[in-house]
Amino acid sequence: MLTSEVRNRLATIVGEKNVLDSEENRVVYSYDATPNYQAMPDAIIKPHNTKEIQQIVKVCNEYKIPIVPRGSGTNLCAGTCPLEGGIVLLFTHMNNVLEIDEDNLTATVQPGVITLDLIQAVEEKGLFYPPDPSSMKISTIGGNINENSGGLRGLKYGVTRDYVIGLEVVLPNGEVIRTGGKLAKDVAGYDFTKLMVGSEGTLGIITEATLKLIPIPETKKTMLAMFDTLEGAGKAVSSIVAHKIIPATLEFLDQATLEVVEDFAQIGLPTDVGAVLLVEQDGPIEVVDRDIKEIADICTRADAKSVQIAQTVEEGVALTSARRSALSALARKKPTTILEDATVPRSKIAEMVRAINEIAQKHNVEICTFGHAGDGNLHPTCMTDARNTEEMHRVEEAFAEIFAKAIDLGGTITGEHGVGVMKSPYLAWKLGEEGVNAMKTLKFAFDPNNIMNPGKLFAKETKKRVVVQK
Repeated sequence: MLTSEVRNRLATIVGEKNVLDSEENRVVYSYDATPNYQAMPDAIIKPHNTKEIQQIVKVCNEYKIPIVPRGSGTNLCAGTCPLEGGIVLLFTHMNNVLEIDEDNLTATVQPGVITLDLIQAVEEKGLFYPPDPSSMKISTIGGNINENSGGLRGLKYGVTRDYVIGLEVVLPNGEVIRTGGKLAKDVAGYDFTKLMVGSEGTLGIITEATLKLIPIPETKKTMLAMFDTLEGAGKAVSSIVAHKIIPATLEFLDQATLEVVEDFAQIGLPTDVGAVLLVEQDGPIEVVDRDIKEIADICTRADAKSVQIAQTVEEGVALTSARRSALSALARKKPTTILEDATVPRSKIAEMVRAINEIAQKHNVEICTFGHAGDGNLHPTCMTDARNTEEMHRVEEAFAEIFAKAIDLGGTITGEHGVGVMKSPYLAWKLGEEGVNAMKTLKFAFDPNNIMNPGKLFAKETKKRVVVQK
């Protein structure tokens, strides 16, 4: 617990009602959306502005108290679990869209803005903010930036990093820096903007963000292509992109996921096929019509069992909503649902999914796979029970093999969920010990007292590298 002196200093900064340290409040913020991780913070602090955050950080740096910046806690890598106690910093008072600049096509927001609220606010002005994580109804922009969140539209439009062009950041010593701005070009010094995006709250606290907007697409169409085999679906994905067509959405669901999602959504999804591709294209009407027709032809040539094009906007929305519900649907099956992500070159998707199924069978665990086929980002999802220690050990071994296989195929251990705690034992598999040490050097330069989200990214011990049989 915080000493009375520290608590009083923090209460003086933010006001007594914005220091939450009852046991009930501490329990609420002791975990996030990651299964099987929990640690109690000493207090939860709710600042109103950048100046208050500066003062909070200076107090915490003086006493070496950990700070965990937290959005809505929807991350899946235990990134906001306060492993070493300290304070959890909430941005519920800093949730305003400060400006939508139609001349420069930018939005300036505070970190507590809900992602969907921003999307809707800019769309009212005929503008578009593309990053769309599945949690967008509740996730915050600050959380999206810290995790460099992706989404269904990542293939065509990129991820959060591609839209953050300026930041205000409170450093671990309490000083404030401003990076970037409303600029199309800026090469003045190191690119601290890009460095902060995806840093998982380990280098500083984001207090304001300037985001790039684009004109809203004129129209969009959605289609569903069904395949008897994983290989057919994988071949279609590679062929679509090889034909120089970049869909707004190109999603993959295996049969096991389809069955669960259809049981949940009840919209008539096929459950007797090996895999489906959900494709959405947006843009000018003539381009969308041409691309959707050509994609349908490509899928047919790749031995699609059938291709269905949504006839109405409502039909298309139902299909994409069903895909976004995949995690919720799978979570109904068992008490614990572990949603992972691994990314491979898109040409290796079928091989990766096949390997996931074989690994699941080898370890006798239940894994369904879906994800962003267009950018090779797959989400193997295990339904299990954290109370079953023996089974959880098998689950851990299975995911270790999945990460190793992804790397063997030229991929990575995480495409959008971040490293946090869960992936930290595997980080050196991807970066090498030299790469991890370089990151540690950078972290120490910014945060010598290690107060910013300690325990994340850097594991106490790297897992022994798994060798996957070919």
